[in-house]
Amino acid sequence: MKKFLKYLLIIFIIILIIGLIFLFRPIASKQVTTQADDQVVDVVLIGGGIMSATLGTYLNELEPNWKIQMYERLDQVGQESSNGLNNAGTGHSGFMEMNYTSLKDGKMDITKAVDTASQFEVTKQFWAHQVQRGVLGTPNTFINPVPHIAFVWGDNVDFRKKRYDAMIQNPMFQGMTYTEDANVIREWAPLVMNGRTPSEKVAATKMDIGSDVNYGAITTQMVGYLNKQPNFKLSTSSEVTGISRNDDKTWTVTYKDLKSNQESHVKTKFLFIGAGGAAVRLLQMTGLEETKQYAGFPIGGIFLMTDNPQVTAQHPAKVYGKPELGAPPMSVPHIDTRYIDGKKYVLFGPFATYSNKFLKNGSQFDLIDATNKNNVIPMATIGLENLDLVNYLVSQVAMSKEDQFNELKKYYPDAKIEDWKLNQGGQRVQIIKKVPGKDATLQFGTELFASKDGSVTALLGASPGASTSPYIMLNLLEKAFPNQVAGEWNQKLHQMVRSYEQDLSTNPALLDQVRIYTSNTLGLKYSPTRAAANDAQNVNQPVLANTH
Repeated sequence: MKKFLKYLLIIFIIILIIGLIFLFRPIASKQVTTQADDQVVDVVLIGGGIMSATLGTYLNELEPNWKIQMYERLDQVGQESSNGLNNAGTGHSGFMEMNYTSLKDGKMDITKAVDTASQFEVTKQFWAHQVQRGVLGTPNTFINPVPHIAFVWGDNVDFRKKRYDAMIQNPMFQGMTYTEDANVIREWAPLVMNGRTPSEKVAATKMDIGSDVNYGAITTQMVGYLNKQPNFKLSTSSEVTGISRNDDKTWTVTYKDLKSNQESHVKTKFLFIGAGGAAVRLLQMTGLEETKQYAGFPIGGIFLMTDNPQVTAQHPAKVYGKPELGAPPMSVPHIDTRYIDGKKYVLFGPFATYSNKFLKNGSQFDLIDATNKNNVIPMATIGLENLDLVNYLVSQVAMSKEDQFNELKKYYPDAKIEDWKLNQGGQRVQIIKKVPGKDATLQFGTELFASKDGSVTALLGASPGASTSPYIMLNLLEKAFPNQVAGEWNQKLHQMVRSYEQDLSTNPALLDQVRIYTSNTLGLKYSPTRAAANDAQNVNQPVLANTH
């Protein structure tokens, strides 16, 4: 027995030593020897998703002479989280997302909902501008009018009413309709009411200006336009393997052609990492001190999906519910109308899945590869401090299709299991960040990273990232190029985003003008509010934009 324990101790010590060696390994890329006459491009974009596509579109319009290169490890752009089937396709506006509001000391806090709504108005202006420029194609190829409905039943009705009473006071939510009448809700969204007990207490709000968005289509259209420009170069099947700083303050990006296995490098003045979950590890390659505060925990999502016309015909809306008590913010269930490549679907979910991958097409070693001496303790701390999240993930992973179907029946009582199939969505990485006074905090939204000199930027985190990508990239421009934004770019930015540098939530007249412009251009449904319309220029009657 003593001999066994001795060997067991030896094995434990060996494992401990190996673990320590692994944690203390160098994580920054080795310095690459470059030549003095190597070409230096202006911008390198890592990742071919909606963020890189949006930033590239901004910069190409602002500085058409800048040389921009984009590197994507897959053979096409827009195939990870941006892909139409890898996300819920919601144009997040705060209209129905009840996790964006909370009761604090008996008062409804709508700050996040207002912020998200304001940011999506920036998004729509940017897209409308790109439609007019010919960068984006026919609007219904990437955005469609779909009402946004927040729906509750039972004890949650009181919360829904308080939420409505608070939101309707803000111009961003003028036009929101509230009802506790089951027949009215049945007109709005028959699918969620048919088969429901008549005596059940229900409530809902509706915003007609809501939308369904195919972010993959937006990505491919924008990159397709960029790829026709003389100073833009797209490299697919190209994986970035190293990032290192040069003495002249430029950056060398090493990449491998996955088809030929040949490694090459490029020097750049400015670097953006828009690689989804992989951004954490790519940031670590830079060796920047600021990157040591980050870690990431991957969470996948799976949806129940149907294209049965008899089902899809009954659901003309996106309907969000209220998270279960104790559930994390990203667990809000919703049943969504989707339009993908001209076909209508209905999706329900998401349900959490677990994988060590940081990308849907990533590696099971991604989590291990991103773990090091700087973030192992924060990661462990977050796990211990968020046992409710751990329990939620365990319970979600353990769910069978029948269990998932029973959740669906809460929203669609007449559902038949044979109509639905499982659709694996993309991977998101919840960011863990060191903060002053604490070991770490778990970030549920998106976070923009910028180095001290602004030469390296990255987008970290998850929802509502894609919805607010033009707003986020506008913030990035302000951080990385403050002099140009305040100076020579300013007028052009106001052309791209007409409300730039103004607060739409406090200016109902301007908000109406903006929504009329974007709704007409993008084919969305909007009726100006009477009070704002009286102040708006050239607005005399409600507008119903083209609905294709």
